[in-house]
Amino acid sequence: MSLCLLDEENFHQCCQLLLQQSDELRDGWSWEPIQGSEEGYLRKTAVRSVFIDASTKWDQEESRSNSETHTSCDSRPDQEKEQCALAASGDADIIKGDIDEDDDEDNGVCVVAAGSSQVLQYEYHILYSCSYSSPVLYFRAFTLEGKSLSLEEVWSSVHPNFRLRLQHSPLNTITQQEHPLLGQPFFMLHPCRTEDFMRPVLQAAQEQHRPVNYVLTWLSVVGPLVGLDIPLKYSIQLHHATSPSSSKPD
Repeated sequence: MSLCLLDEENFHQCCQLLLQQSDELRDGWSWEPIQGSEEGYLRKTAVRSVFIDASTKWDQEESRSNSETHTSCDSRPDQEKEQCALAASGDADIIKGDIDEDDDEDNGVCVVAAGSSQVLQYEYHILYSCSYSSPVLYFRAFTLEGKSLSLEEVWSSVHPNFRLRLQHSPLNTITQQEHPLLGQPFFMLHPCRTEDFMRPVLQAAQEQHRPVNYVLTWLSVVGPLVGLDIPLKYSIQLHHATSPSSSKPD
């Protein structure tokens, strides 16, 4: 594994180590294999109470064309990735920053009244992207009645510490995509700028000779944007954990 990029074998090793720690901490992560395939993903569910500020105005026009670029980004040749990375430059700024009242019965999307507090169930998936040599966080959110949030409501549920910068380029950061392994609609944190914000973190760990799990470190940076906080015990426990084998998680 290079300093800032992650190959698929090391992705699985990092996932295995994270699963070992999660089991010890009872943090709820599991490995979900795809039947008839060698592929799979990490999965966790959580119930959270969130405040959805539906009165927030989102600058969708500025980033709409960039979001359209994202829909096929992973399938493009490597030489085009740089253009996509430039299109998604808002991602790094957000990550590194200060950390209708009726239901639509036809499409199952829950429309939440402005300024309401909701108890939601989140489902988080961590997949590997060959195009970006990095993990990618997919997720979806439902009311307790089983209705999914709209993209605008997901933006409005982001923690206020991140929302101001997200407001200027929402489609460049959190967008709705088809899950590459399940073929279902999910929300996704775009991975274009992963290398940029991971480089200083990994360099510091290397200089200080600290053990590092790429997936865990990456998740601790991107997770809080969508309410997925990583317990500090993971880092405290890391140096006690045994090195994972080269096999994929079971």
